[in-house]
Amino acid sequence: MRIGILTISDRASRGDYADLAGPAIEEWLAHAIASRWDPVRRVIPDGVESVRAVLSHMADVEQLDLVLTSGGTGPAPRDLTPEAMRMVMEKELPGFGEVMRQASLRDVPTAILSRQTAGVRGTTLIINLPGKPAAIDTCLSAVFPAVPYALDLIGAGRIETNPAVIQAFRPG
Repeated sequence: MRIGILTISDRASRGDYADLAGPAIEEWLAHAIASRWDPVRRVIPDGVESVRAVLSHMADVEQLDLVLTSGGTGPAPRDLTPEAMRMVMEKELPGFGEVMRQASLRDVPTAILSRQTAGVRGTTLIINLPGKPAAIDTCLSAVFPAVPYALDLIGAGRIETNPAVIQAFRPG
C-alpha cells in the first residue's frame, strides 16, 4: 500500500513557510492505519496544470493506491485543485466532499466555501482535503471509515484501520 500526500501551496512550494499539511496527514494516517503503508510526499504550487500533471503521474505512473491532497479547494483565484481533479478523475465521488463540508461546518461557518471532492482514476482513490491541520483531522475522521472499502471496490491495495482510531466499514 502506497499513499500519496500532496500539498498544494504556492508559498510552501517556494519555501516561504513550512508545509504543515503534509506532516499532519502523515501523522493522522500513522495513527489510523494498522497495516503496512508507505508515504509518497510532494509539495507543489497551486494551478490547474501543476496539480493535473502530478495527480496523473501519481495514479498512472507511480500507481499509488490512495492520494490525499491538501490545499487549493477554496474560492481564491489560485485555488484550482477541484478544476484539476475534474481533468484527472474518471469517476467523481461527491459524497466525500459533502461529508467533509458537513463535518467542518460544526467547527467553522466558512466550511461552506470549501470545494473539496474525491474521485477515482484507475485503481487510485484521490481525496481533496483542506489545507489547515485541524481541518484535515476533522475531514479524515469523517470520511476515512469508507476509504478501505472504496479501495477494495476499485482494486487498489487493502488497508486495515486501527479500530481505536477509526472503524472501517466493509459491508457483508
